Amino acid sequence: MSLVPRRRCWRAAVAGLLVLSPAVSRAQTATTPDAAAPASAQDDDLLDPDAPLMPMPELGIAWPDLALAPGETATAETAIDDGTGEARYRYQVEGMDAVWTELMRQRFDEGSILRANRNKPANAAQIDRRARADSTLLGEVLRAEGYYDARIDTRVEPAAGELLVTLEVVPGPVYRLERVDVAGLAAAGAKQDELRQSFDVDANDPVNADAIAAAETALRTRVGREGFPFAEVGEPRVVVDHATQTATLSMDVQPGELLRFGRVTMRDARVFDAEHVLDIARFEPGDVYDSNSVEDLRRAIIQTGIVSAVRIEEVKGQAPGTVDLDMRIVPGPPRTIAGELGYGTGEGARAEVSWTHRNLFPPEGGLTLRGVLGTREQLGSVVFRRNNFHGRDRVLTLQMVAAHLERDAFVADTFQLSGSLERQTNIFFQKAWTWSLGAELLASNERDVILATGEPRERIYFIGALPTSLAYDGSDDLLNPTRGFRLSGRLSPEVSFSGATFGYARTQLDASAYHPFNDRVVVAGRVRLGTIVGAPRDAVAPSRRFYAGGGASVRGYGFQDIGPRDQNNDPIGGRSLTEFSIEARVKAFGAFGIVPFLDGGNIYTSPLPKFTDFRYGAGIGVRYYSNFGPIRIDVGTPLNPQPGDPRVAVYVSLGQAF
Repeated sequence: MSLVPRRRCWRAAVAGLLVLSPAVSRAQTATTPDAAAPASAQDDDLLDPDAPLMPMPELGIAWPDLALAPGETATAETAIDDGTGEARYRYQVEGMDAVWTELMRQRFDEGSILRANRNKPANAAQIDRRARADSTLLGEVLRAEGYYDARIDTRVEPAAGELLVTLEVVPGPVYRLERVDVAGLAAAGAKQDELRQSFDVDANDPVNADAIAAAETALRTRVGREGFPFAEVGEPRVVVDHATQTATLSMDVQPGELLRFGRVTMRDARVFDAEHVLDIARFEPGDVYDSNSVEDLRRAIIQTGIVSAVRIEEVKGQAPGTVDLDMRIVPGPPRTIAGELGYGTGEGARAEVSWTHRNLFPPEGGLTLRGVLGTREQLGSVVFRRNNFHGRDRVLTLQMVAAHLERDAFVADTFQLSGSLERQTNIFFQKAWTWSLGAELLASNERDVILATGEPRERIYFIGALPTSLAYDGSDDLLNPTRGFRLSGRLSPEVSFSGATFGYARTQLDASAYHPFNDRVVVAGRVRLGTIVGAPRDAVAPSRRFYAGGGASVRGYGFQDIGPRDQNNDPIGGRSLTEFSIEARVKAFGAFGIVPFLDGGNIYTSPLPKFTDFRYGAGIGVRYYSNFGPIRIDVGTPLNPQPGDPRVAVYVSLGQAF
């Protein structure tokens, strides 16, 4: 049987490993009825109802004599039997102090019947059965660790008003492997040594069932990763010799032929074809076969969201020395309708609805129609998105947007055409490097005020931009990082026409770091710098300037409220930006955490960011660590507010603040 090292399979693993050699096994005999006796004589042997009963067999544990001596009164020591023949008990294991491991204790505790019923009164027969069962269990636990000569005795005695059941153990010596023979690996050629090293059990190792099972699993995995898709790995066989207190381990391996990836064939190409499968795969035809790459491909196909099930079968390749992948795909529901209701300080109330067909233009060409209706925002957009565009996690996006946007700093009516090609990261495969290349064309009618007089004005901008970004993620988790760091940069050269044509460049740098102090506390910090060079602030469209304040910026302040303001006390944005945040992520109890934080930053009219006149915000947050990431609720307050800033601001989102 396969020795899979799982919590519930270890007993079977011990049984499957052990084969006693004929020289040391003990013969067992059994008595049978006399076959020569006449059938009639047996039939006439009727039971006499007046015949005395045979004596009852002895129990394995002597039931203590709890009777009171003449003149003796009941005490706490003697008042055990409650009149029903039952008594409470506790149990202990002696002789295992030098042997116990955490895994052995866990296995014994999980299977112990004495432990499971320790708070329930029991009669003599029940306690006897439980002790015998636990004795057998403990023997199996010891054999799994290589103690084949263990002796376990049981006894019961009164103690402090209850019964004490003792399992007394003499573990004996640990049996060791005299010889380990993995036959057949020579057929793997140059891969022989790597495969043998993966079977990490050698002569003189203890006869440990878990170690042997883990080595078998590692060998089965490795042989598939090294190019042998049709390998046959036999079950390990252990022969124990009690006379020498040793054992031999043998197993047979037939690796078969070393093969390379060949074709991908599809039974049904309605969702996408074999060519697109190779775009998703992390291997190319001609690469040495790797079972991990096949499993990775299966997960990636499921993650497209347009497939509900996939089966990949390795078959002998059409070309010599290859293995083909025969694929069967079950399409999933392609359409999604989503809705959202929300409210944000500075953003107002909003309702959003969208309709998406994720495979309207195969392969993986999705179309999304989206609409937003809010007190301060109205928007309609059409988005075409092709996932895995000539490469894994490479996304092509084309969109058309018409929007009306009201902010404290400006009001804008915008029509935008844009496209981008990007390499994305995701929670299924977090990538170190990501990038994006894009292009934007937009026409925007924007209203703000003249800073000197406070008079309203209206200007029309025609803008072309080439936004690009590059990011490195060295953290350990996409949504809840606890160690490492992240760096990202964004550069957008832009040309603007509003009465005159001029150019400028918008640049932003972000950095964050995470350091665990212990299992419960992680300190996290971030810095953001931004600059616009090549044009004065007033020439840059209000919607393209830098702003600060809000849940993803300086908490405690309203959305985009930080920075210079006009005569109406409304923000006007700026040409440069500086922000920082520091917080302690403390796991409080269960799935909940507490996060005190301090943020700071400001917007400047100069082209280079400064480190002066910061607006500070502080507060505390609550995190609920769900299976799909932390849910964040932050409550902040400004420490040095400007007139009109709120006393308290609340932010709710999925994932950490940074």
